[in-house]
Amino acid sequence: MVADTALRASAEARYADELVRLKAADDGRRPAGWSLSARAVRKFILGDEALRVSRKFYGDDPLVDRAIVSLMSHQGLMLVGEPGTAKSMLSELLTAAVSGQSGLVVQGSAGTTEDHLRYAWNYALLLAEGPSERALVPSPVLTAMREGRIVRFEEITRCPQEVQDALISIMSEKTLAIPELGADRAVQARSGFNVIATANLRDRGVHDMSSALKRRFNFETVRPIEDPAFERELILKQLSERLSAAEVTVSGETEIAELLVQTFQDLRTGRTRDGIALNRPDAVMSTAEAVNVLHAAALDAAYLDDGRVTGRHVANQIQGVILKDSAEDGKRFKSYVDHIVKERAGRSGPWRDFYQAARALKLV
Repeated sequence: MVADTALRASAEARYADELVRLKAADDGRRPAGWSLSARAVRKFILGDEALRVSRKFYGDDPLVDRAIVSLMSHQGLMLVGEPGTAKSMLSELLTAAVSGQSGLVVQGSAGTTEDHLRYAWNYALLLAEGPSERALVPSPVLTAMREGRIVRFEEITRCPQEVQDALISIMSEKTLAIPELGADRAVQARSGFNVIATANLRDRGVHDMSSALKRRFNFETVRPIEDPAFERELILKQLSERLSAAEVTVSGETEIAELLVQTFQDLRTGRTRDGIALNRPDAVMSTAEAVNVLHAAALDAAYLDDGRVTGRHVANQIQGVILKDSAEDGKRFKSYVDHIVKERAGRSGPWRDFYQAARALKLV
């Protein structure tokens, strides 16, 4: 019987043992308010074999260094990039390592209001006793300021302009006034407070950030993983975590991950490793989507087949990505199958299975 566990534990829960080992061995200089030194934070994200700490972010180690330095400064950290490039994952990992917990989050959307950045009220208490600390409902930002922690602001460009503008004074003055409790009542941010925001490049123009708000952040672009070996390692690691949590065992996933990574990198870049130009689909062929496809293929193999993941299982699941954004993407993928996959099918069993199943898909 599968254990009744949380579908997705926080980073500090998933890697609690690693954080304990890092803290015990941490003799580096620790910024005020941080749970770990800057060097230990780096090890937590990029791995340390001696301490049995796993690598969790792949592709751009200097970006991680710059992100850590940004969080020690008076500016916030803005992670921008295409969907599925692990912006939110990196934000969560940094927050878990620096603050010890990553649960203070503002999720940006059209429905986000200034209350999500400042505070709200328990109206029953407000009516009963007037404005008071007991009636105050702090936002994640206010809690982070009081406790000296990092707050995560996801998809900031999906928020209305007035919500974004409310963040400017908080980041500039590191102060949040609460006039309802008195003219001079304000919360001063404690050491360790900062903001990590993420923005999706495909949402550019939804609610552009003002130049004033941009100046409060250091911008870092999180790019797709270019090294296929790194991408394959990350996909297999995340697949293993998901299957272990569900107590599911499959075989053949390593070989199929190679096929999947090559397919996604071909379609993502619009060019094969051999230099053949392709008609690139509009769909987001990100690493996160590749993980979802392999996970679905593994579940297909485990529950509906004999437990061995094949190219057929991947082909059956990939259409959920291909047909997500544009009907024309079905034609583009069919062209890729008819020309590139067909040629590879003659040299490899997994590619042959993938080709035969992909040809049967109703994509156009």
